[in-house]
Amino acid sequence: MHHARILGTGSYLPARRVTNEELAQRIDTSDEWITARTGIKARHLAAGHEKTSDLAAEAARRALSDAGIAAEQVDLIIVATATPDMQFPSTATIVQQKLGISGCPAFDVQAVCAGFMYALTTAQAYIKSGMAQTALVIGAEIFSRIVDWNDRSTCVLFGDGAGAVVLGRGEEAGIVHSKLHADGRYLDLLKVPAQMADGAVCGTPFLQMDGQGVFKFAVKQLAAVAEEVLAEAGVSAADVDWIVPHQANRRIIEATAKHLGLGMDKVILTVADHANTSAASIPLALDAGIKDGRIRRGQTLLLEGIGGGFAWGAVLLRY
Repeated sequence: MHHARILGTGSYLPARRVTNEELAQRIDTSDEWITARTGIKARHLAAGHEKTSDLAAEAARRALSDAGIAAEQVDLIIVATATPDMQFPSTATIVQQKLGISGCPAFDVQAVCAGFMYALTTAQAYIKSGMAQTALVIGAEIFSRIVDWNDRSTCVLFGDGAGAVVLGRGEEAGIVHSKLHADGRYLDLLKVPAQMADGAVCGTPFLQMDGQGVFKFAVKQLAAVAEEVLAEAGVSAADVDWIVPHQANRRIIEATAKHLGLGMDKVILTVADHANTSAASIPLALDAGIKDGRIRRGQTLLLEGIGGGFAWGAVLLRY
């Protein structure tokens, strides 16, 4: 059986960094209010000319360079995004064109903040089955364009960015086990209900969220899926070197770590600098932990994320 392992990682954040203090000059909020409730201190926002594919392509180039892999060696591209460049074609095919790759499968996965978990698990299945040898998996978002900047309850939470990993075939398991879930009964907790019809936007084009409902659901399900993956893999929480969670809210992350009996010194935390970048948040945090030397080869990582749908999942891997 073939196994999928991470060969390289890369990330990209737009140049413009917006602090809580800057937001407080535009809306009724404060650094203290945002920090106390979320742990967020700043976020990066895409420039007017930047598209999701631009962020994704740059993160991909950095991941390929880190892996020492030429673009033409990639035989699968999956982009996890809820903010595609356009209705179609997929952002993945646009990234494919920007990287100078042709011929290989390229498609998007839409599971919002859980998108990277879904994309990573899908790429793993391709590699395990022998359908691909080298996969490029990207999480990329420009959420700043779907939030209402007059709504302080949501606009302060999100940022833009992209993260990427290169997966390759290996003799030993890199991705040890994964678990994905979804439950459409909770779709009203977090949604952007707009759609295109007759050349116009129908419905609300801005993100809508039940903050308390999302918080309660996320804490419960992230803890449950983490335990589920560990149990099925025959691994204890004590064997986990690092949790690399979706970076939505520090309090949710703290609750999940506490449930597993792990301290925050075992968590890669980037939410303060990046805010919630949806599908990009896990690969951004993963790349940050690798590049600063905390995450090292041979260590066991638990990745987990949850987002609108509701969709959620976890991946246990040995880096």
